[in-house]
Amino acid sequence: MAQPPISPSADNSMQALKQYGGYIITVILLALAGYFGWTYWQNNHARVDTVAADQYADIRRASDEINLASQNPDLDSEAQAALTKDRETLTGQIDSLVKSHGSSVYAWQALMIKARQQMDKDDFKAAAESLKQALAIDLGDDGLKAITRLRYAEALLASGDNDAAMTEAQSEMPDAFVASQQILLGDIYLAKNDKAAAKKAYENAWAQLTEREESRAVLALKMESLGMTFEPIREKNSLIQEPSADFEALSAESLVESP
Repeated sequence: MAQPPISPSADNSMQALKQYGGYIITVILLALAGYFGWTYWQNNHARVDTVAADQYADIRRASDEINLASQNPDLDSEAQAALTKDRETLTGQIDSLVKSHGSSVYAWQALMIKARQQMDKDDFKAAAESLKQALAIDLGDDGLKAITRLRYAEALLASGDNDAAMTEAQSEMPDAFVASQQILLGDIYLAKNDKAAAKKAYENAWAQLTEREESRAVLALKMESLGMTFEPIREKNSLIQEPSADFEALSAESLVESP
């Protein structure tokens, strides 16, 4: 059954999408990061490096505190300065961990946090560099590699490097990531003003999600904005749930890490 025509509020919805759409993609990908990171940890029973684990725990704690503080709209100049100093300290902690344990899953997780902090500050080029560094870590896990590559492509797109983003997003992906890959490809095609290719990519993503019985409201909105019609998806309970409207409005504070 075809969808009804776009309502007069579609323009407002698309403005909200432009503002928060990148965060929503990040929420979905990082929820996957949590799941696949935990799976990786379970499937690799190597000796736990307690030093790296302790360093990462400190990084995670500091990151959570920074994210919480940054959500306060009433920070005075002194609090803002303290927050900036905390971010600099966090960057130093991450760089130290990566330097000493650069091939570990803890280094990968720390770099994902670093990239998120950089994205929150709209420093997309720096975020892309952090994600490129994370992508170079060989953890022997296709899921983690796919997550990193998609986030890398997303950062490249945000930085305006559409061609590099396309190259990364077109890489081979595990089946679980094909829908997210196609959505990102659609976004890249739109940035390159190729609406026909964008529609095709969104259709591919919708077909994948229909097969999995997993609806994505943001994708539906993107398709409606292009005048596309599609069958609604009868959704079942899934591992990754679509964020609520309130949750979508948050910054990338919702990063999920593991173990």
